[in-house]
Amino acid sequence: MSDTGVPGIGEPGDLAASIDAIEEAYEFMLAYAASARNEEGEDPFTGIRAALVNVEAGLGTIIDAATELDEAPGGGSEFFILLRNDAGRARAVVRFALAQMPITSQLIDNLNASIHLRTLLTDLFLLDEALRITGIGQA
Repeated sequence: MSDTGVPGIGEPGDLAASIDAIEEAYEFMLAYAASARNEEGEDPFTGIRAALVNVEAGLGTIIDAATELDEAPGGGSEFFILLRNDAGRARAVVRFALAQMPITSQLIDNLNASIHLRTLLTDLFLLDEALRITGIGQA
């Protein structure tokens, strides 16, 4: 449990930081998808694999935090169950993309269009705003 009293929030690799990292990586993925690349190559966009690794790690944190929040006293929100499931599906498609060699811009364009990733992003936008409103997880 963190110093905020809420599991998974305010800790290293916490929920809010993971949300921010995933949102930033998604913006990078949009630019990469528009770059018409057939190879990863040596240029400013070579960070696509690292960006996906960060997304995958952030999704792990989100899955863990959603589980903790759902199981916490007073938790039990159906939203956290939904978030955990959506994050798991998004993680599966990100892992699939990471397994490809090379990671082309078309592959990332298709990943960006994945309903699994879009659903997760919508969940995160909602959760991020709720965290901002309530002040949970802020120093």
